[in-house]
Amino acid sequence: MTRFFLAFALFTASVTGTAAHAQEEGPTPTQALVSFDSKAPVSATASDVTVKVNNRATPLLGLAPVSPNAVQIAILIDDGLRSSVNVQLDDIRSFIQNLPAGAEVFVGYMQNGRVVTTSNANSGFTSDHAAAASTLRISQGVPGVDASPYFCVSNFVKNWPGISEVQQTSLPPQSSRKARIVLMLTNGVDPYNGSTSILNQNSPYVDSAINVAQAAGVPVYSIYYGEVGGGGIGRRRSASFSGQSYLAQTAEATGGVSFYQGIGNPVSLAPYLKQFQTAISETYVATFAVPASKNLARLTASTNLPKTKVRAPNQVRSGNVILQQQ
Repeated sequence: MTRFFLAFALFTASVTGTAAHAQEEGPTPTQALVSFDSKAPVSATASDVTVKVNNRATPLLGLAPVSPNAVQIAILIDDGLRSSVNVQLDDIRSFIQNLPAGAEVFVGYMQNGRVVTTSNANSGFTSDHAAAASTLRISQGVPGVDASPYFCVSNFVKNWPGISEVQQTSLPPQSSRKARIVLMLTNGVDPYNGSTSILNQNSPYVDSAINVAQAAGVPVYSIYYGEVGGGGIGRRRSASFSGQSYLAQTAEATGGVSFYQGIGNPVSLAPYLKQFQTAISETYVATFAVPASKNLARLTASTNLPKTKVRAPNQVRSGNVILQQQ
């Protein structure tokens, strides 16, 4: 009799475990931010977009535009940029002040692998755009002060203001129920990866920053701007190529855009900021099913809209909730 109960208990445990495993591997509603690249204004519906998860066609359960009062925009400025960036502050200030009412914004400076603010009173997101614009200041212009922009963005996304670490790592993931977007102003160089040679463009730190942003559902946009120092012309050109390459890699993998022109600094940030604002206004939340897993799932997205491309992260975390109500 004892053997019978033992066998029955083992059988029950096996069935329960199998059922739990099957449930764990079942499809889970998941959200990701997507945006559209088109010369004309875009008004997309779910029928206009096709997604594949792990290379399998997956029905789109919903596609809804992100309203201004449901977005948080983090502007992260490298504190080691050349002093010429200081003449660009009016462009950034104007961009912030002209954001749609309700949009929340944060201004921070990348230092020593983290993001700092100008005062403790302005340490979070705010819809008071004038107050946020007032926190802009002159760059320190200290070479390498950021340590690495990828350390900074990883740390910021992991510790997103207003979201606890428990909320960040819980399953299903919890969020502020707002779409979260990052814009970095930096040269993009990863000094911890050694040489900036064209043959050395595989950085574990860049990869880590990408994975952190993908897991959180945060697209990373960037504007390239040179840093103080950098040695001779040849070395500066090499660093420029390396930084721009990393920034493009990060943007493409997370669903953002990297803005730059050649190897020099932009004369004005205004055109790039205008493009960034257009991208924000044409950002949607896509909802689809993803097999439950601790690993990130591969994602591809396309659209049948004429002369239009859709941007999306190339990996997503199963169960991510970006906006609770669409």
